[in-house]
Amino acid sequence: MSDKLELQLTLYPDPILRRVALPVEAFDEELRETVAAMLERMHSSHGVGLAAPQVGLGKRILVLNPSGKPEDALALVNVRILERSGPTTAFEEGCLSFPEIYAEIQRPERCRIAAFAPDGTPIERELDGFTSRIVQHEYDHLEGVLLVDRMSPADRHRLKPALQALVEAYKSPRPAASAKRM
Repeated sequence: MSDKLELQLTLYPDPILRRVALPVEAFDEELRETVAAMLERMHSSHGVGLAAPQVGLGKRILVLNPSGKPEDALALVNVRILERSGPTTAFEEGCLSFPEIYAEIQRPERCRIAAFAPDGTPIERELDGFTSRIVQHEYDHLEGVLLVDRMSPADRHRLKPALQALVEAYKSPRPAASAKRM
């Protein structure tokens, strides 16, 4: 029997998705295991980014991989967006916490971030394009801001049946525990 952490996706409208995530205080083996499990869940779910609240963890951790190549995977702990800049552009975004739901979202083209790697090494970077968009989307999750909050009124109206279906599914009995060791 393996002791590997296996994380399950947390779907809208679970209340943890609305909570502001708390800072990580210990840069230890548990954090590295959590990051590895988040990367695994992101890849197995065919995502390009994932924030800890999306797997039921109220910590300021996000992972991303814009290309899908293993060497491009990035984990950001206690990330802060220091600045957003450039023209605001619209791009169709999806979200692992909103399966099969896509909407045009407006975001600035660039952002400058400060964070820590899982080993505690400080990171400061200027990001642009798709990578910047992923970080801004996942950062929203750390602040309790969701895809539905960024949608235009027209998209919210168009997607109302799909959003309502997620609410109804949430109200139905479901398995407990979003994280388990196997």
